[in-house]
Amino acid sequence: MTLASLVEQTGLSVLDHLERSMAIPVVDGLQAQGDLIVVPYAILAEPVRLWPAARWAPVPPEGVELLRGAAGGHPHTLVAEPGTCRWTGMVAEADGLTLGAFAATAPVYLLHAEHGATGCAPGRYAVRRQREFEGR
Repeated sequence: MTLASLVEQTGLSVLDHLERSMAIPVVDGLQAQGDLIVVPYAILAEPVRLWPAARWAPVPPEGVELLRGAAGGHPHTLVAEPGTCRWTGMVAEADGLTLGAFAATAPVYLLHAEHGATGCAPGRYAVRRQREFEGR
């Protein structure tokens, strides 16, 4: 998958400085895209708990907005081929940094206008936000 084909498939846009013909890397490990961090369930230090009545929804062709940058910035969007990924925002964990979880049976992509795209291999992942820390 190239950035150009992902942009065409989703209708989402990226900034002009990004190389659209480059293949998007797909990895099965920890990855970050700006303020968004994707963690495979297998390496979570503390498990993310699903709410008892958690509902999983299929990721639609236009994707799921996971996180929008500060001050109305560009969104981080999870995109997938139809029928290959489910998403839930009904999660709980001690730090309150987890936005949700997704389970994929094929590669899925995180798309951002400034950062381009990264790919996640099939599996189950927690999606977390970054926390800035000042002082002790």
